Amino acid sequence: MPTLLFCNANYLRSLPFVLLILTTGMFSFQPAFATTKANTSQISNNERLAHEQGRKIYNFRCYYCHGYSGDARTLSSHLLIPPPRDFTHLQPQSPNRKSMIASVRDGHPGTAMASYADILNKRQIALVVDFVRNEFILHKKENTRYHTAANGWPNHERYRAAFPFARGEIALDQNPETLSVEQIKGRQLFLDTCITCHDRAKIHDEGPEWEASAVSFPRNNTSFLYPQVDNISEASVYARHEVAPVVTSLNKKEKKGAKLFQDNCAFCHGADGTGKNWIGSFLEPRPRDLTDPEIMQAMSLQRLRRAIEDGLTDTTMPAWKDVLKKNEIDELIAYINAVFYPLPGYPKK
Repeated sequence: MPTLLFCNANYLRSLPFVLLILTTGMFSFQPAFATTKANTSQISNNERLAHEQGRKIYNFRCYYCHGYSGDARTLSSHLLIPPPRDFTHLQPQSPNRKSMIASVRDGHPGTAMASYADILNKRQIALVVDFVRNEFILHKKENTRYHTAANGWPNHERYRAAFPFARGEIALDQNPETLSVEQIKGRQLFLDTCITCHDRAKIHDEGPEWEASAVSFPRNNTSFLYPQVDNISEASVYARHEVAPVVTSLNKKEKKGAKLFQDNCAFCHGADGTGKNWIGSFLEPRPRDLTDPEIMQAMSLQRLRRAIEDGLTDTTMPAWKDVLKKNEIDELIAYINAVFYPLPGYPKK
């Protein structure tokens, strides 16, 4: 989701004129309108309505990165460089209203803050900017509370032990030996209840980078009216695994196994047996890479047969014993042995 990130704070201008025309309520400016009771009431109601309209836009478009309270204490603040702007630490004069409107309208290159010119009209941009300035910069309010009974969180205080982990006050990978009994309970409560939304909290050790995941394929909005366009237009990290190995020395049994594999197994394992095709890259856990020496060296003939016949629990590998005949499973194993990796204990030709 796009973010509302303001990076240019080198503006030292006066307060926006909209604040100067406010007549009552939270501001101390002198009224710019005639101070009749009816006029004052109407201005107050109009301002209240505009403020709530701005809140609605903010809560839909901006909260994900900047947080419901404008303090940017969100998952995005851990993942984006530079992080989203914390509005609660800004002063009204810097950045000023004009520069903030420009930020929302034009975005900021080199940041996650995108242009909203094609999403919000001029009035909506002004509404959300005025809301941010009023709610967060001027009055440091909390805006909308998410953890309420209306949102399905009655008595949110019962999760208090988990709060330090959600707020990043205690690292999630903190050595358990340094935690109190209450903190250990809070950590488990966070993992059981909070981490879905508050992932990933604060951690000391980032660990290895996440494994790459499939996003879309074919690329370039390929139409299936024109097959193989993606393969032609650019190299595909997935299409290369949809090509079956060419082996001319297969015997009759292995050739039958080749057809069985390509017709039944290649959908998940890839035509090349790596499991790195598009479908295989989406599945978790990943289909077994039948060409990986580390995996296949530990694979026995009996173990492979059992996996094909009975499937593998907690994976997408189904049981084939009611689909393939015994001799067909033999042919399939023969092909895997001949083309992908020689199975320990498999009879030599």
